[in-house]
Amino acid sequence: MKMNPALIAGKLLALALFTAGAANAAEIRVLSSNALKTVVEELGPQFEKATENKLNVTFGAAANLKTSIEKGEAFDLAILTSSALDDLVKQGKLVAATRADIARSSVGLAVKKGAAKPVISTTEAFKRALLDAKSIAYVEQGASGIYLKSLFERLGIAEQLKPKIKLLPASNPAANAVANGEAEIGMTQISEILPYAGAELVGPLPADIQLYTVFPAAVGAGAKEPEAAKALIKFLTAPAAFPVLKAKGLSPG
Repeated sequence: MKMNPALIAGKLLALALFTAGAANAAEIRVLSSNALKTVVEELGPQFEKATENKLNVTFGAAANLKTSIEKGEAFDLAILTSSALDDLVKQGKLVAATRADIARSSVGLAVKKGAAKPVISTTEAFKRALLDAKSIAYVEQGASGIYLKSLFERLGIAEQLKPKIKLLPASNPAANAVANGEAEIGMTQISEILPYAGAELVGPLPADIQLYTVFPAAVGAGAKEPEAAKALIKFLTAPAAFPVLKAKGLSPG
């Protein structure tokens, strides 16, 4: 009988951390980018079961979470984009020695499930798809949204797209907006498209204009549970976690 790869991964991860035990059970305060939401939601309970530690996770756009940390929000572990996290390391708010890459992500384009899929296999085809679309949505403060704004300028289509762009808050992901009919096309990290049954991934952006984003984790300089947070990093970077990452549209860091 074949076993689900994710189930196998979970069993291996649990076995790997079984010796951690419950003697030092803790509540770990985690601030995580939305790009890792589905991964943390699946692996988190496995970590809790293996260690009896508890996770208290806040998801959001990396830029917004970075601002919260800079304003003094209490946390034990942050999972952000490399640029945001490395800046916080320089500020002394994260411990550099604990930094570890969790996953690598790319940007994709989504349409409502059942809708015609535009061709985006080349940069010219991608440009044409956007120019032909009636509306385009992305999260303004997300890593992909910030990149897309500059990409449209570089491709020379920013002014033409301006009337059809719908800028979204982090609370309304692009795939959700597409699934709800708020926009014809949505663009965001592929890992943020796959969870929405009402949206369908057309494909990644062409390689020559793709944004590859690395999401590392690091322990907070003022963490109340630094050892438990380190254990969570070890859990998320273990080889047994790779099948889960891949199933969620990510590559191991």
